[in-house]
Amino acid sequence: MFFDKLTRMLNDILRPKPKYITVTPVNSAGPTQALPPSKLPRHVAIIMDGNGRWATSRGLPRSAGHAAGTEALRDIIRASDDYGIEALSLYAFSTENWSRSKEEIQALMSLLLKYFNSEIDELDEKHVKITILGDVDGMPEPQRTALINAMERTKDNTGLKLNIALNYGGRAELTRAARLLAEKVQRGELAPEDIDEDLFAAQLYTAESPDVDLLIRTSGEMRTSNFLPWQLTYAEMVFDTVYWPDFDRARYLKCLRIYAERDRRFGGVNEPPKPSEAPAPEAEPAAAEPQEPAKEAAPDAPEPKEAAPETAVPEADNAAPEAENTAPVEEAAQASPAEASDTVRDTNDPDEEGKA
Repeated sequence: MFFDKLTRMLNDILRPKPKYITVTPVNSAGPTQALPPSKLPRHVAIIMDGNGRWATSRGLPRSAGHAAGTEALRDIIRASDDYGIEALSLYAFSTENWSRSKEEIQALMSLLLKYFNSEIDELDEKHVKITILGDVDGMPEPQRTALINAMERTKDNTGLKLNIALNYGGRAELTRAARLLAEKVQRGELAPEDIDEDLFAAQLYTAESPDVDLLIRTSGEMRTSNFLPWQLTYAEMVFDTVYWPDFDRARYLKCLRIYAERDRRFGGVNEPPKPSEAPAPEAEPAAAEPQEPAKEAAPDAPEPKEAAPETAVPEADNAAPEAENTAPVEEAAQASPAEASDTVRDTNDPDEEGKA
């Protein structure tokens, strides 16, 4: 067993990493470009939203949308591993989702069990390390056993860090971290003045992952919905209009392209690039064209009449000001007319986070 783990660790270290990934610009008319790893986010978080609405728009039961979302989930996990993303966090089931119908919860729990039973071998073979974010003890017994076994089996893997939020709430995570620190202080293991941001972050479920660089949410909704409030502090956010089952590698790559074009300052100011040391060559002055000598006016010619002054047209008092761009965020990959029918936003629908 020890030699097997050692061999796998060595294989992870020696496994070649991608030098570039091919990305189509947001403007599809532009040229395809390659992004180096330095332009990619280390940690991507995704709110997988819209499974139920995807199914309803097709006259299918909501459970069919969750099943279709599982297929999208499988492809995005593989893509993240292929692109060399360090950590991927997925919002699968929130603490608020227990308020859904009994039938829908049973369908989700069944899919969860089926997913781990069918995918654990491939995930382990690709050296993916699984971490469950949330209250595992609050899950039903069969699902709880499957989750614990998956974490135990992959705990020594050194590939993609796959964080799956199940029975998760962001505020509950922060409360849990504060409670853990308070217990250490109470036991005399820690002085209150020693508590800093790093120590607090070490109590979070994501202690082994860097802070989130890029948050993606599907279905057009524009909120974080109690997902990773501490870790998203400086994250770039992209809100795609498609429902989660339709989110594929092409749209994922466009989200990565948007991230690569963002100017991340972390509260500071990025210095503009310095101009070239060599002075720019001066343009030669254009040769002056010869002018004809002015002709003298005839002595008896009448003087020209003075032109009437121009009359200024007053601006209307109620003229509309120029419209300002009030879009709060940049959406990834505007849907084409062919896609539009499948990406209609319905903001009256309830929250759909995490149902893959």
